[in-house]
Amino acid sequence: MISCIFLKAYYLIKAKKKFGQNFLKDDIFTDKIIQSMPKDNLRVVEIGPGLGDLTKKLVIHKEVTAFEIDDDLCQVLRSTLSSHIEEGRLDLKCTDVLEYWQKKSLMDQHYNLVANLPYYIATKIVLKLLKDDNCHNILAMLQKEVAEKFCAKPNDKEFGYLSIIAELSGDSEILFDVPAEYFDPPPKVTSSFLQIKKRSSLVGEKGYFKTDSEFEKFEKFIRVSFANPRKTLKKNLSFYGKESLVSHFDRLNIEPNTRPHQLSSLKYLELFKLIA
Repeated sequence: MISCIFLKAYYLIKAKKKFGQNFLKDDIFTDKIIQSMPKDNLRVVEIGPGLGDLTKKLVIHKEVTAFEIDDDLCQVLRSTLSSHIEEGRLDLKCTDVLEYWQKKSLMDQHYNLVANLPYYIATKIVLKLLKDDNCHNILAMLQKEVAEKFCAKPNDKEFGYLSIIAELSGDSEILFDVPAEYFDPPPKVTSSFLQIKKRSSLVGEKGYFKTDSEFEKFEKFIRVSFANPRKTLKKNLSFYGKESLVSHFDRLNIEPNTRPHQLSSLKYLELFKLIA
């Protein structure tokens, strides 16, 4: 039974700006998240469970590992979800997930990420998940404009670095939007629930890149490619040598006046391999 003290604490908890906390408070959307989960037996990782409104539904369907940085919220979660912790359905880790995540993979087993991510670390978390071979699927609430960048396709104005990394990793889709008023406190932006079904490794024997160092060079290459989106791709990449670029563009049938957002992810990969 939940103690009166912790019930009172639950309702008195205020979101902390330093942790980017915006609590999703509507059952309609938490239910939509549950319905969106893959039909498999993999463990679920939740980052930033907050007051546990989503967590208490996740543990009904899956075994869950939840990372919460806020000590006050951890106390509430330990009390309100104590039965699930005792049963082993919920492994609550009261720590900064980025400090905990020292190895390439967050977990020593295959898992899916299902979370309402704090905006201030959301992009960094998703990029780490894309490189984590043990993560099979990403289902995450993000700022809408960030989610659109992960899903953008060539010729879209949002197409860029995030789009390319995501497309090389898997299939991205925005499942639904959540207006600000369904959060407490309401953020200043609309949120989107992003799904990325991973199909390829980025780094490793079966990946596009054999080493982390090679992948980091590719990341730098992409960032340079989009340094000035209004200029041609060749102009942005002139750092790599104009004569060799002409040869590489001809070999890959890339038009000389191609803009950064017009080239596909796989063409970027081919071009990088030639330049590297």
